[in-house]
Amino acid sequence: MDNRIGFLKTVVPFNLLPNDVLESTVILLNEVRHKKDGIIYQQETTKLKGIDIIVEGEYETFFYDSSHNKRLVEIYKRGDCYGGISELLNGKKSLCTVIVKKNTLVYTLPRKAFNNLCQAYEEFYQHFTDLFGHRMLNEEFAHFYKNPTNFERSFISSEQLYSRRIESVEYREIVWCWEDTPVYQAAIVMGQQKISCLFVKDKQGKITGFVTDITIRDNVVAKQASYQSPVSSIMDNPVESISVEAYVYEAVLNMFRAKTRYMLVKKNGEYVGFISRNKLLSEQGQSPLVFIQSVKQALSVDELKRKWEAVPELVAQLLDRGVHAAIVNQVITTVSDTIALKVIERVIRQMGQPPAKFVYMVLGSEGRKEQTLKTDQDNAIIYEDKANEHREEVREYFLQFATLISEHLNTIGFSYCTGGFMAQNPKWTHSLSHWKKNYESWMNESVPETVMQISTFFDCRYLYGDETIILELQAFLSEHMQYPMDRLFHFMAKNALQYEPPLTLFFKNIRTFKVNEKEVFDIKKAMTPIVDMVRVYALKNSIFEPNTGERLKALKDKQVFTEQEVTELLQSYYYLMGLRLKTQSQKIMQDHLPPDNYIMPQQLSKIDQLTLKEIFKTIKNFQLRIRLQFTGNLLG
Repeated sequence: MDNRIGFLKTVVPFNLLPNDVLESTVILLNEVRHKKDGIIYQQETTKLKGIDIIVEGEYETFFYDSSHNKRLVEIYKRGDCYGGISELLNGKKSLCTVIVKKNTLVYTLPRKAFNNLCQAYEEFYQHFTDLFGHRMLNEEFAHFYKNPTNFERSFISSEQLYSRRIESVEYREIVWCWEDTPVYQAAIVMGQQKISCLFVKDKQGKITGFVTDITIRDNVVAKQASYQSPVSSIMDNPVESISVEAYVYEAVLNMFRAKTRYMLVKKNGEYVGFISRNKLLSEQGQSPLVFIQSVKQALSVDELKRKWEAVPELVAQLLDRGVHAAIVNQVITTVSDTIALKVIERVIRQMGQPPAKFVYMVLGSEGRKEQTLKTDQDNAIIYEDKANEHREEVREYFLQFATLISEHLNTIGFSYCTGGFMAQNPKWTHSLSHWKKNYESWMNESVPETVMQISTFFDCRYLYGDETIILELQAFLSEHMQYPMDRLFHFMAKNALQYEPPLTLFFKNIRTFKVNEKEVFDIKKAMTPIVDMVRVYALKNSIFEPNTGERLKALKDKQVFTEQEVTELLQSYYYLMGLRLKTQSQKIMQDHLPPDNYIMPQQLSKIDQLTLKEIFKTIKNFQLRIRLQFTGNLLG
């Protein structure tokens, strides 16, 4: 018995128990020696008799996927416990499949005794719940845990739409002609090859554009241009490309954003073929990508409004299939972008061509491509500098232009920004030189108000117009960031510390407040520290990726964050995002109420509550890092 007690003192969490409790516990242990290799527990099938403590030998645990491949393999050795999570949180069924190795010796503590210890000793119980919460931050673990019975269906449907790579698609061979090829000859080649897209090369062999059936219709037939004209005079550009390692959904979303139907496929830096949007969409059945195509074909503001009203159901379906929240964000953003582009093009037809080059940019969550179902308008306009005599004329056009766009968007369902961050506000529609002065004054002044403006306008993204304008502004900003900006980063860090994770003392419960007599917490504010913190590091390192996930990956590449830190932040952020989107879609569809960001902890599953606590601890740890690095004060 003494040997058993001594052994249990080395086993976590039994080492937390008093000596007298250990003495009464060892009497209850059942000793089992396994004489051969074999499966002893089947995932989601075998009921456990208690928890196993490995004394000698080892367990191999894993999940089977739909193709019967082992996933998330773990090895349990001397001193490890298996079964605590299964007993407490999985209906006593083994969460994983378990293979035992020959001659493994195990002590099994019966279920009743284990549950008594959990009820009597909070720290003992907390060990298993904390372990589970931490594991739920692993996307793959969460996927298997949430979809045990219908995993094969959800995994396959998710894989077909969102896990299939371009290399698995049959792409077409590139057919091309020279820039000086006459239009009629290009048409002959297209007819002979039975293709609808012919690429065009310059004298150096670089692909500079492409010609399609629509190109010839619009740029030659409709304009009565000469069939003898060189294709370079009527071709479309720029040419978009994508890696064979990219996902199919990325290709389609990029095509919608670039307003192109064709995309070159690149492998090891070389073009190996091309794909068409119609081909990819035809393989997707009733996917969201087809829905986006229908948005693109909408003819009126009322029709666009109906499309936007259908998005909550689309979001709910995607989340039910187990689709990653980052992908759901992209789908929402692409629908929103498509609607905004339709509105912009409609207003230009109504007002006539703009009197100057300009860029229409989106800000905030839309700028970061992290839109949810509770969204408002955040946008601005930058136009090229014009001679004095034309300045007022140009400014008047763009202010009216912005006002009409905002009115249409508000009708569709994108409400006016209460903070006034909209292009129809004269403060946020200006020439490029004026915008440069804005940024310069904000950086030089560096008080909380101007820092907030820098944060808002750093989360900007090109949507329509001449992208070179926004690139020039980013280059200007990057150049100025080379100077010491300690005061700026101090206040930006303060913003990242403004919202504390909603945890009570000692992390035992989620802190709430009352809204309409209901105890809730604000999940948007809970996510804000991650967005703010990542933005600080991105700006300091001149990273202009708009998306929080993309910024984190760029920060990892620059070795600002380790791979483990990036994984923790990404998993935390998108777990919160998934929960936020799910709650919003349910409020719209089931309660028929406008979406908000309030969540009632008592309505969440125990699993979600445990996972949230773990996430809030992670955020708090990262806040400690930014507090030390940018404010120099451990206490804030």
